[in-house]
Amino acid sequence: MQKLYFTQELPISLDEAWAFFSNPVNLKEITPAHMGFVVTSKHHGDVMYPGQIIRYIVKPVLGIPLKWCTEITHVEDKKYFVDEQRFGPYAFWHHQHHFTAVAGGVLMEDILNYKVPLGFLGNIVDALFVRKEVTGIFEYRKKVLTEKFR
Repeated sequence: MQKLYFTQELPISLDEAWAFFSNPVNLKEITPAHMGFVVTSKHHGDVMYPGQIIRYIVKPVLGIPLKWCTEITHVEDKKYFVDEQRFGPYAFWHHQHHFTAVAGGVLMEDILNYKVPLGFLGNIVDALFVRKEVTGIFEYRKKVLTEKFR
């Protein structure tokens, strides 16, 4: 099991941060284009809720499309939400998104626990590729958000 932790402060209100990050449609905007990320599920309204299922297509390796399905398992309005993979490329995926109002804006914290399938071989693939790719996605996100919310 791997654990990654990322933080970012943005000069926006807690309300604005929550509205942006709790809407699955905005995920494409903060995901690198080479990932071919598309939300395929339809969502009714803008309110995130426990039990919400979000389906995606993602192309993480060689442009090969993979179906990915996550469930929003926990939500505390304007504080945090958790998405967990129900099926997809990982053996385990648990992603916490935390939001805290701070002087001048909002602090966002991402806590990601994941495991690549295939046991020992998966550990090698993670060390050579997956961890770098996941970290790169969060670095890309940080850059895009910094530009978007100057």
